[in-house]
Amino acid sequence: MTSVLYDAPGPKAKRRNVIFSIVFFVLLALVAWWVWTVMDDKGQLKWALWEPFFTESEAWTTYLLPGLADTLKAAALAMVIALPLGAFFGIARMSDHRWVRIPAGVVVEFFRAIPVLLLMLFANEFYARSTDVTSADRPLYAVITGLVLYNASVLAEIVRAGILALPRGQTEAAKAIGLRKGQTMTSVLLPQAVTAMLPAIVSQLVVIVKDTALGGVMLGFTDLLNARGTLAANYANVIPSFIVVAVIYIVVNFILTSFASWLEGRLRRSKRSTGAVLGAEDMEEINPAAIGGSFGTGGEGGGIGGISGFTHPPKN
Repeated sequence: MTSVLYDAPGPKAKRRNVIFSIVFFVLLALVAWWVWTVMDDKGQLKWALWEPFFTESEAWTTYLLPGLADTLKAAALAMVIALPLGAFFGIARMSDHRWVRIPAGVVVEFFRAIPVLLLMLFANEFYARSTDVTSADRPLYAVITGLVLYNASVLAEIVRAGILALPRGQTEAAKAIGLRKGQTMTSVLLPQAVTAMLPAIVSQLVVIVKDTALGGVMLGFTDLLNARGTLAANYANVIPSFIVVAVIYIVVNFILTSFASWLEGRLRRSKRSTGAVLGAEDMEEINPAAIGGSFGTGGEGGGIGGISGFTHPPKN
């Protein structure tokens, strides 16, 4: 039995896959056992080191939860600013005007080539020497600035790639019914591209959450990782605190990716074809100038299909 994409494995291939799976899980179990043994020998599994996370609320209310709140605050602000900024520069790079396309390309390529940590350090020095931002707020401003500059440039490339990946017929069909380029972008291309871009966008949002830790290490930003250091200094539980913080990051990012998967599925279901045809009355709401122009009124020209998302070809 074969598929369009691959040949179904035969008996030998199935046995080989089972053997590989067993070997992998055995090796994984051995590695886990070795890590557990080493930690036990070094006394890192003593209950006294883990007790603060289970019996003392101070470890959470004083250190971890405030640090998590600052991490989410910085990440959320960076996302809110970087997403529209990335979409703007991504669309600008596709402009027909060179005076728009070239500067946008220079900005994107420049900030995409600089490490995000360097951007944070530069922003911190800029706010310290050239602005009136207080020393208490400066790390937050620097972290957000670095995250926005870097991730907006990466998101711009994601947006541009998502739009260019759409079939060329979508743009041609939009032109055929008289839509201007701005209308084509907002009403035809972007709604379709968002679904295709969503996995890559979510991956970049996860990167934003994780990169806030750079500010905690280098700039003294009171994020989750910085709060972990203070907690470990008070309770002398460095390794357990690292493990707990890692679990928190995993949970936060898992929630983010799970929400994105749900949203992607919802968007795909909402865009399934209904078999409807876009008529002249519907088209007039989108582009009144097209009525009587590109496709006229009445007759067979009263509707045109082919633009996914709001038009569908008539059934025979």
